Amino acid sequence: MFVSVSVTARRLAATALAAGALVSAVTLPASAADHDRAKVEISRVQYDSPGRDDRSNRSLNGEWVELTNTTRERINLKGWTLSDESGHTYTVGRFHLNGRATVRIHTGEGRDTRTDLFQDRRAYVWNNDRDTATLRNDRGRFVDDHSWGRHGGRH
Repeated sequence: MFVSVSVTARRLAATALAAGALVSAVTLPASAADHDRAKVEISRVQYDSPGRDDRSNRSLNGEWVELTNTTRERINLKGWTLSDESGHTYTVGRFHLNGRATVRIHTGEGRDTRTDLFQDRRAYVWNNDRDTATLRNDRGRFVDDHSWGRHGGRH
């Protein structure tokens, strides 16, 4: 009798542990950074606006960073930040990026739309020789970056 009880108890314990491991693997999400990184990426950067750098609003808006939602899901970008190596930081306001959509974040002033957001700055942000654009989610976790110049153009 003692042997069958301990065998049964071990089987129950093993079954419970296996079930717990399976539930954990299915229900625990990846870290938020991994989750966001797979969904939103810096797809393009225009760091040197076309023409003369005359600090006109047109020239400032010729400098931009594109973010692309790589999924079919709509993503809330409110509170996400885009920054450069010098610490210039733009915080996205109330904005949802539709699935498979791209938004361009311009340096200068303008009216925000579904496809274009504006930092409303009166000076350039992205250095022409080298810099890094870094995207972080609303919790401050790294999502993606894009570098150019002496960095070797990594993304």
